[in-house]
Amino acid sequence: MPVQSIAELIRFARHNSPFYRELYAHVDDHVTDLTDLPVVPQADFWRANAPRDNRLLTAPLNEAVVFRSGGTTGSPKFSYYTRTEWREFTAAFGAGLVHAGLRPGHRVADLFYAGDLYASFSFVLDSLHRSPVANVRLPIGGATPWESTAATLEEFRVQVVAGTPTTLCALAERLAGANRTLPDVELLFFGGECLFGDQLPLLRAAFPNAEPRSLGYASVDAGLLGAPVPGGDPRMHRAFTPHTVVEILYDETDEPVDGNGVPGRLVVTDLRRRLMPVLRYPAGDRAEWVDRDAGVFRILGRAEEGVRVGPVSLYTEDVHEVVTAADTRGEVTGVQLVVRRRDGRDGLVLRLAVADPGNIPATLGESVVAAVLAQRPFYASATASGHVNPLGVEWVRHQDLAVNSRSGKLIRVVDERPHT
Repeated sequence: MPVQSIAELIRFARHNSPFYRELYAHVDDHVTDLTDLPVVPQADFWRANAPRDNRLLTAPLNEAVVFRSGGTTGSPKFSYYTRTEWREFTAAFGAGLVHAGLRPGHRVADLFYAGDLYASFSFVLDSLHRSPVANVRLPIGGATPWESTAATLEEFRVQVVAGTPTTLCALAERLAGANRTLPDVELLFFGGECLFGDQLPLLRAAFPNAEPRSLGYASVDAGLLGAPVPGGDPRMHRAFTPHTVVEILYDETDEPVDGNGVPGRLVVTDLRRRLMPVLRYPAGDRAEWVDRDAGVFRILGRAEEGVRVGPVSLYTEDVHEVVTAADTRGEVTGVQLVVRRRDGRDGLVLRLAVADPGNIPATLGESVVAAVLAQRPFYASATASGHVNPLGVEWVRHQDLAVNSRSGKLIRVVDERPHT
């Protein structure tokens, strides 16, 4: 399917999709510029995109593959691709894998999760299949027992392992605990989550010769977002021109950010999808331009990922950075924010993963708490006022961190408060 012009895509969507017809009711009939369109309101978008009485799709659901998204938080959402759209989606992403380091003949293990309408396993496998370089694909999956996974990796001398950072770290922890390494692995392709610096020592212990690299930036709802950019910063990606148009918008005004280094929220327009049009759709992440003219941007983290503890708001990225700075010896390999309610008050517990929870000096926990309170003094004052419970620390192994049962992704905020 050829890339559509923006004007043609707008005309098609508003003529065939009741949702876009209503959304663009006050938009000029001859609009040719994306900035003349409103940003898609996500809540309305997903209400219109229900499995029954769908008002978003541009045609009856007679031929498509259906995937579920929104599994980490919130209610499930469904995305639809025709076979042509899926083929082009995975072919474009597969071409980007070359920039991530995929080489002819590489043996690649797919450890992403499959089933329950989840896309990542099939998506990565199909992208490898349609990549322009020959490769050997091993569809292991993320739910396979680690002993079986490790045996397959050793037996085939796998050179590339693909999975979420949480899955890769969980496997690395098991290998390290068994005093095993996989020296044949050259690349760790991660996706679906950010990879943090505090996870690197654990990965190096199990995969001593492997370099972690982003396999690319995409989501089942938003589609193609960014191809890998060779270099040292795995957060950097390049827009998938001409397939998609990426914009970074100011939070307050929704006006496009033109300069480099200015944070904003990322929205995407897909110029190939027609069954489920995506026009100025919020991807859910914050980003900044590194080279606006070249379409290179850096992902800064989830736009909405945070937690409210009583009157105090905290963002996972901020807490993660503070913990990393306080952990000068690199003991912590994972961070999870747990909200609990006790004695009529909310409280935050930092669940921190380490190699040996029973052998952590008390001073490290004290340093972490002090650093977080210094960065967010409102929490300390709210504690003193009796509005929230004191900030706590809980030491666990990496395998004890809560993950999404379907995707295997780390749940960065766990709300254990009763909601009845």
